[in-house]
Amino acid sequence: MSYKVEPLPDSKARLGEGPHWDEARQSLYYVDLDSAGINRYDYNQKKIYKAKIEGEKYASFILPIEGKPQEFAVGCLRRCAIVEWDGTSPVAKVVRTLFEIRPELKDNQLNDAKADPNGRFFGGTMPHGIKDFQNVWNGELYSWEKGQLKVLKEKVGLSNGLAWDTKAKKFYYADTNNFEVESYDYDQATGAISNPKVAFDLRKIRPEGPLLPDGITVDTEGNLYVATFWGGTVFKVDPSTGKILLEITIPTSQVASVAFGGPNLDILYVTTGDITDLPKPAGTIFQVTGLNAKGYPGVSLKI
Repeated sequence: MSYKVEPLPDSKARLGEGPHWDEARQSLYYVDLDSAGINRYDYNQKKIYKAKIEGEKYASFILPIEGKPQEFAVGCLRRCAIVEWDGTSPVAKVVRTLFEIRPELKDNQLNDAKADPNGRFFGGTMPHGIKDFQNVWNGELYSWEKGQLKVLKEKVGLSNGLAWDTKAKKFYYADTNNFEVESYDYDQATGAISNPKVAFDLRKIRPEGPLLPDGITVDTEGNLYVATFWGGTVFKVDPSTGKILLEITIPTSQVASVAFGGPNLDILYVTTGDITDLPKPAGTIFQVTGLNAKGYPGVSLKI
């Protein structure tokens, strides 16, 4: 298979995360995580608009709010905040807090999050301000719906990628500290997850130094795409067997997350990081074409 990897113009971020394709606006939203930056790539204009959230230091995800075209749910450390942004201005502002994570786990912060196919919030936490986070398991995975925060999984290390395959009734989840992606049976009507199994074990690829799974997505055929932080790679995987179908090489090592987008949903957008002063093009957002695969658009959050 012949695929092509190209940088998006002016897309540099210190840590690009949380890519979300908004079908209605033909735009890719993503965050620059530890600078509280929220960004929008306008596909038709081939232009990126960048904003800083006023008074904040951190933005771990961005999710459009259903029915509110200028409101977004953004992870601001321990809060899921509602941020107002017109999509072009250089400044955005928090207008209210949607919810906060459990106060007794004071050292945690929100990390990756998405809306599930029904528009519920799914997202998890990781330690805040702890350098040796790979040996800490105080994180949790949550869902939020109609004002209620539920704990779906405890003893999480670094909560990361989330994806759903409604055809197979599966939910996929990456806890980076486990070096694996899990599959769960998924009840779309209730949002319940059950029966965890290992779908992809990254320890088996490089046993001498396990790859770190970060953001994930699925295509319409049910294949997983797994970004590997420090791995310089996105793996296309058959989750029923764990077999690698394709290794997509990205020209920088800190590969953070992935999302399908574009008018035909056949472009794989890949966010990357530059948290250790790597050479160019670290921190660039890439588009991968020629994969002969399609994905799903992002789902707006229902509040």
